[in-house]
Amino acid sequence: MKQVVRTIAFETHAPFEFVDITSRVRAEVRSSGIRSGAATIVSRHTTGGVAVNERDPELQADMVDWLRRTFPPRAGYRHDVEPVDDRLNAHAHLACLALRASETLLVKDGDLDLGAWQAVFFVECDGGRAREVALLVRGEP
Repeated sequence: MKQVVRTIAFETHAPFEFVDITSRVRAEVRSSGIRSGAATIVSRHTTGGVAVNERDPELQADMVDWLRRTFPPRAGYRHDVEPVDDRLNAHAHLACLALRASETLLVKDGDLDLGAWQAVFFVECDGGRAREVALLVRGEP
């Protein structure tokens, strides 16, 4: 079995944002030389997660609205009393409890095996910031 580890870096721009990283993940999977196996995408942040969902701007807006309503900023959180790096971001940490820190997807014929409507997103809950995800591709060449 072969394993390849990569880092994908990018910038986010909004406090809550769905960043489509599908093409970047797909390019790394293709360049890994692995034909059959799995790819695991891991957020390296406690205020951003990874999600597989439909690539539709209206749905993404609905998901951002849901996160904003469910985890409102500046709602009297204890973590915000003494903010880390001058960010009042307790809401972002709480939102990430509802998200996943990683997703594992199948690799088939050297590519991500996604459904017709599926895309891979980094879900920003404390942006804009410099972000990165780790990618582990493992399987048979």
